[in-house]
Amino acid sequence: MNIENSSVGLITALERALGSTNLKLGRDIPEVALRDWSDERGGTPMALVTPRDTQAVAAVMRLCHAYDAPVVPQGGRSGLAGGAVPSEGAVLLSLSGLDQIEEIDAASGLMVVGAGCILQKIQEAAFEAGLSFPLDLGARGTCQIGGNIATNAGGNRVIRYGMTRDLVLGLEVVLADGTILPMMNRMPKNNAALDLKHLFIGSEGTLGIITRAVLKLHPGVGGANAALVAVADFAAAANLLRHAQRALSGRVTAFELMWNDYYRAVLSETGHRAPIAPEHPVYALIEMQGADADGDRPVFEAMLEAAFEAELLADAVIAQSQREVENFWSLRDGVAEILSRRAPTINFDVSVPLVRIGDCVDEIRAALLSTYPGLKTIFFGHAGDSNIHLVAGPIDGVDPTGHGIEKTVYEIIRTYGGSVSAEHGIGLHKKPWLSYSRSESELAMLRQLKRNLDPKGILNPGKVL
Repeated sequence: MNIENSSVGLITALERALGSTNLKLGRDIPEVALRDWSDERGGTPMALVTPRDTQAVAAVMRLCHAYDAPVVPQGGRSGLAGGAVPSEGAVLLSLSGLDQIEEIDAASGLMVVGAGCILQKIQEAAFEAGLSFPLDLGARGTCQIGGNIATNAGGNRVIRYGMTRDLVLGLEVVLADGTILPMMNRMPKNNAALDLKHLFIGSEGTLGIITRAVLKLHPGVGGANAALVAVADFAAAANLLRHAQRALSGRVTAFELMWNDYYRAVLSETGHRAPIAPEHPVYALIEMQGADADGDRPVFEAMLEAAFEAELLADAVIAQSQREVENFWSLRDGVAEILSRRAPTINFDVSVPLVRIGDCVDEIRAALLSTYPGLKTIFFGHAGDSNIHLVAGPIDGVDPTGHGIEKTVYEIIRTYGGSVSAEHGIGLHKKPWLSYSRSESELAMLRQLKRNLDPKGILNPGKVL
């Protein structure tokens, strides 16, 4: 059968399985389905399908497997690594139709959801039940939980609650041939042989398609205490973090760092008032969430007072209301406005062992300024969990492709024993650099897993490996 006839046969079979309303072709495929938040551009897809339940996803995969058709699963397309852009001739499989919250079990502290549920919807449903789902990131109103799981998203509160992997009890996954793998475990403890769900968390849709999940919930949050502080350097920030974790008995929910270049940029680009003068080398946003924020306030303030006495701080401002907590976070989240005003940029999401972050940032900054005089850089991130974000740009007229800048940064990250991807995945964009963070034996094992679970190579082809 030639390719054209094969495509016609697959499209006919997909329409029969899903109905015409859940199938779009050619120009009817919306533009937003052709790209994610990265600058990566893929091929021209054959079709866009929107199944409404797991059985429909399995039917799509059986057909695509039979016709050797590539499949690209898509969530909210808020990724920054090109993991959801179309492969040439692919069937785009949108999970947006699987957006149900099926169950909230408050007694067990869990929620059962479809993979297409928007993260913010999950957060709000947990809150209404007197609980919380602590995964949180800037794309909360757009990203889908299936994509969060498929990329093992990190976000703002990893320091206390862990990555997405730590918030998933069970999964349902459809394999490349349409086999449904039910792993909907509801228990924190289940040691009955290897826990297969971990094969699919962080696999970016290359091994299977996540369709449903059992999520771990935490006690409800009534508010937060937060402070914006200034410190002399990264070493002081690291000492402050250790102090805060001890004084608050491990209840630090966020420790976000902003180097002076970022702090000045966000003030100038957003027009925010400076809570602290922009003259210090490093700033930290410290947050402690709890069920009783007012009751927690004395211990939070005592922690800061002790930090002042130990000369860990140069200055500090404590939020006096939840609105001020939100204002502090708006400084940290103001990176979106910086990106829009400094485009085109190269954006890095890397991690380095905590004690080496300060030296690593200094070395990257010096190397970039030496090679690309005048290039603007800003450094910030979830430094409490070893995550650094770097934005370099505008790059037009300096390094239009960005490849030289990337090589400079990633080679330094490799020498520090770090990772080229802390939380955004590999996708298309970071494939050339994956070997900087994974050994050849690890990569060989990943390729073997891919061959075993997807022997025809139809699931998100060309991504990651």
